[in-house]
Amino acid sequence: MEYEPNYYQDRVALNVLAGSVTNAKDIYQAAKGHVVCGVLTKNYQSNESCITDLKKYQKAVNNAISVGLGAGDPNQSKMVSEVSKVIQPQHVNQVFTGVGYSRALLNQDKTVINGLVSPTGKVGYVNIATGPLSSKEKTTEVPVTTAIALLKDMGGSSFKFFPMHGLAHKEEYEYIAKACADNNFSLEPTGGIDLENFEAILDIALKAGVHRVLPHVYSSIIDQNTGLTKPEAVAKLFEIIKVKLD
Repeated sequence: MEYEPNYYQDRVALNVLAGSVTNAKDIYQAAKGHVVCGVLTKNYQSNESCITDLKKYQKAVNNAISVGLGAGDPNQSKMVSEVSKVIQPQHVNQVFTGVGYSRALLNQDKTVINGLVSPTGKVGYVNIATGPLSSKEKTTEVPVTTAIALLKDMGGSSFKFFPMHGLAHKEEYEYIAKACADNNFSLEPTGGIDLENFEAILDIALKAGVHRVLPHVYSSIIDQNTGLTKPEAVAKLFEIIKVKLD
């Protein structure tokens, strides 16, 4: 699979959901290629049907694909890994415990794999118990820097901090941003991000010095009538990014 020189070279890119192949094309154009289009494995009954569909998306947007779980569903972890092995996408969403399996099946270090960690309410700590079994147990709180080191050990590329509920966990997020910057690790703020708080959330990461930021902006920019992400909203977000990076 040939990789287009867009998302991989970006300091900031968007992650938004694509509701159809046409929607993905529109999103890709609206962001001038600085985006990965999320497709959720949870929406498919089998690996085969998901792979068949994802190949159509790949062709439409130069492989700017993000293979998703579906609201962080840990039960999708295995499917995400197995689908990604075939698809070889630019980006993979994973629960914390699924990162190593995804990297092993991909058998390359180019694809970005995030590891889902959740807020704890305590600055400097994150919950890493986000896997199929671990999520049913008590919260496992570990220092942010330890979580980063563990993800690096497993072949992970970035922190997916979810669910953020917008700026509800601002102090925790600020600490995470600084830790990611200090440890040369990417950051993916996720959950409750919209056109109103996007700039503030992005600003925190950039001011901390994070080398690559991939904000996930999902339900807030989806047309409730069509279920499709609004290209005009993506264009607005991209304009904010351009201003911040100038």
